[in-house]
Amino acid sequence: MQQAEAKETRPLGVIVAHGQPSDPGPAEAEIAALAAQVAAALPGWSVRSATLAQEDALARALEGAGHAFVYPLFMADGWFTQTHLPARLAAASGARITRLVPFGLDPAVQALTVTLAVEAAAAAGRAPPETDILLAAHGSFRSPAPAAVARAMALHLADRGGFRRVETGFIDQDPQIATIAKTFGAGALCLPFFAARGGHVSDDLPGALAQAGFSGRLLNPVGTDARVPGLIAAALRRAA
Repeated sequence: MQQAEAKETRPLGVIVAHGQPSDPGPAEAEIAALAAQVAAALPGWSVRSATLAQEDALARALEGAGHAFVYPLFMADGWFTQTHLPARLAAASGARITRLVPFGLDPAVQALTVTLAVEAAAAAGRAPPETDILLAAHGSFRSPAPAAVARAMALHLADRGGFRRVETGFIDQDPQIATIAKTFGAGALCLPFFAARGGHVSDDLPGALAQAGFSGRLLNPVGTDARVPGLIAAALRRAA
């Protein structure tokens, strides 16, 4: 995406993700592609992207901004969004910042998560009351916020989706995905409650399922669905 060197006069949306510190390039490219899709749904806007793992990416994304609408591509509202991101934003630019609700807490994203599970069950020829869901999430050994969001989403899937069984397993805390996955049968669905397809989704999650002997179907991460750019665009539009 072209980023203005002079003062940005259009509404500016900046999508910010954590990224991968050990290899920031792929995540930076993935979120840039997402920003381009969001921009296509927001005529008259400038939409940029940055990961916190990429040095100076946030400063570049805010260049020329007088007022920026920052969309945190995070699943929870924990330390990164409440403390680290505000500090990084303040250090990167003197622009006025409006921070939106993180991706995982957006009611539209939570509704989409239910829709994805219902659609996957239908594709398998089953109704939700005949379907078990393993909701795979990141979690954290340091903060309760990520797990709280994932568990609330599991309850939402059970209540709104009507699924027979919904359990949550985590990458970075107990109960681990491998432990929970062992308790599911062949017809189960594993839905990754992640905003992007990073190393946890591409490597850690399949490894944990293989370790457990999980024979169900692994779905794509919520954040990679084709409807997500439109949901982010709508959130930015409402904020402005």
